[in-house]
Amino acid sequence: MNRLAPLFFQVSKTLFKRRIHLNNRILNKSEGQGDVQIGNPFCLKPIEYEARTLRKHDNDRRQRLYEFGLYVAACMPKYVQKIQMQHTDELEILIAPEGFHPVLSFLKLHHNACFSTVSAATAIDVPSRAFRFEVAYTIRSLRFAEYVRVKTYTDELTPLESAYSLWHGVNWFEREIYDMFGIIFINHPDLRRILTDYGFQGHPLRKDFPLTGYTEVRYDDELKKLVYEPVEYAQEFRKFQLASPWNYMKNFHEGYNDEKPAKQ
Repeated sequence: MNRLAPLFFQVSKTLFKRRIHLNNRILNKSEGQGDVQIGNPFCLKPIEYEARTLRKHDNDRRQRLYEFGLYVAACMPKYVQKIQMQHTDELEILIAPEGFHPVLSFLKLHHNACFSTVSAATAIDVPSRAFRFEVAYTIRSLRFAEYVRVKTYTDELTPLESAYSLWHGVNWFEREIYDMFGIIFINHPDLRRILTDYGFQGHPLRKDFPLTGYTEVRYDDELKKLVYEPVEYAQEFRKFQLASPWNYMKNFHEGYNDEKPAKQ
């Protein structure tokens, strides 16, 4: 049994009792004391900056987002592994791969969420991890005017469920993730490369992909067509120096250190 299940049950009971989905403000400053207590484990500690040059945190909004994350975790404890608030006052929900699509469906269709659009979707590659790819979707609720970042993880062989059935706008996002990282999305209507060529090999944003690539494309004037061939760089171009934009090739020219010929 999941060790977090009792905690999620307690969170759900507390949040339903307080009816957070009916309150527009978590902190009631007019009464002198807020509904949120600092010692409560379900409450975030307010962040205050004395410097005037730093952006002030909206602690009320941070608390509302955090409690919404607890609410999602309490509703789907089988799939939600962690919730966290970033320093930019953004809520992140970390999900197990098998629960990625169910949680996204919950966030779109539940009347307390209504995340009707996807603003962005991307991934990062960390080869040292067992599940090297981390996939993140930034979704937006037009009803509540809030953003939430939903994250999951996978490897080279384990596919993820496509969110196309929920938001048609992720079509090109997921195609780009597949093209750049090689992450497979099942039930996608048209999963093919979108940025690279049709015959391109490899995935450019993987950390083990060389910066120079494997092949290059050029137009052969004799054959009158595009030619694909392995990348070949002269040694002179592999060791260029960018200290000066005007004479960075002089160190590789023969006789560059010789005296200048006398003018005739």
